[in-house]
This record gives sequence, C-alpha cells and structure tokens, in this order.
Amino acid sequence: MRQLSLSAALLALVLAATPAAAEGERAGAFDYYVLALSWSSSFCTLEGDARGEDQCDPRHDHSFTLHGLWPQNERGWPSYCPSAARDPSRRETAAMADIMGSGGLAWHQWKKHGRCSGLPAAEYLDASRDAYEAVTIPPVLARLNRDVTLPAKVVEDAFIEANPGLTPQAITITCAQGMIREARICLTKDLEFRACGADVSRDCTLPNALMGAVR
Repeated sequence: MRQLSLSAALLALVLAATPAAAEGERAGAFDYYVLALSWSSSFCTLEGDARGEDQCDPRHDHSFTLHGLWPQNERGWPSYCPSAARDPSRRETAAMADIMGSGGLAWHQWKKHGRCSGLPAAEYLDASRDAYEAVTIPPVLARLNRDVTLPAKVVEDAFIEANPGLTPQAITITCAQGMIREARICLTKDLEFRACGADVSRDCTLPNALMGAVR
C-alpha cells in the first residue's frame, strides 16, 4: 500500500513538472506570444525534401521562416480553441507563403494557434507578419552560404546583437537531430520583447549543432 502511494506521489510530481498543452480553452485567454522562427535548411533536410515542399526548391534562399505566432501562458499553452471567427480564405493563407514557405502551414497555424488569439483571422495573420518583420534576422545567418557547426549560444547571441532590447531571457534556440531547428522569441500581446516562461526557456545545449547553408 505504501509502495502504491509513493508511486502515485511520484507520478503527481512528474505531471506537475511537465508543461502541457490544453485544448478547447477560451479564445483570447493567454499571457503572451511565442514567435517561432524555423531554420529552413534544417526543416528541408528533416522533413521538407521528402515531402517535395516548394519551400525547399533551389530557387529559394530561405533562412529563418515563420513557423508561427503562438499564444502562450506563463505555464502551458492553449490550442484548438473554439472560436466564432471566420476562417481565413485560401487567398489569405497563400499570401503568407513568402515568409512561411506555404499557405498550408498558415492554415494549420490558424487552426491550432490563431483561433486561440481571439483575433479575426486577417488580424492574426497580420500580427504574425508584423511580429516576423519586427525581428531582424542576423545578417551573418541570413547570408550563410555553407554548412557550419556551432553552439546554439552563438545563434542566440547573433539575434541579441541584431535586435536591440532582446535579452537572453526572451529567446531560446532549439535543436533536432543534431541540427539548429528554431529560434523562439517571446513577445507581449503588443509584440514587444519580454522574458519567456520557464517551459519555453529550454535552450539547445549541443556544442556542435549543424546549421545548413541557406536554401
């Protein structure tokens, strides 16, 4: 009986320490945004090439693209919120392809995250573009013409240098399968830099993460 109680207590502690997404929360009920920027070369290597994504076509020169603008709570995040807002048109989502790689991603981001913003679809997509354009991609990364290996901290420092007001507490760099995958920047609802919550601040610690050339 004591063994069962101890196991239950440990399980409760694990669950309490694990950030979780909620589904079906009230639209507009969130604390801040996470601007997720995807390193296109890593996306293409890990997923896009196999799917024949247009984003990965050699005619493009994508560096960091917009993955999404995600409503976030101080702990956890909402998703798939019920909303009476009209869904974006195909034209509206297709217009995001220049910074997102595809209109399909824009539609998915609206469905999963945008409805939780409490904004009409057009305003959410505009806010996503405004947030993306307000962040300066470090020039040395935007022009990267060869594969390099580097600590994620170098990427973080480059963003901080290129964006006055951005602090180490407001950005995290993620990795996947040994590659730099995303830069995630925390923003207020007014799209100003702010510190991330503890469940967002999980920097990649690889000393030699691969960052493929712009493609």
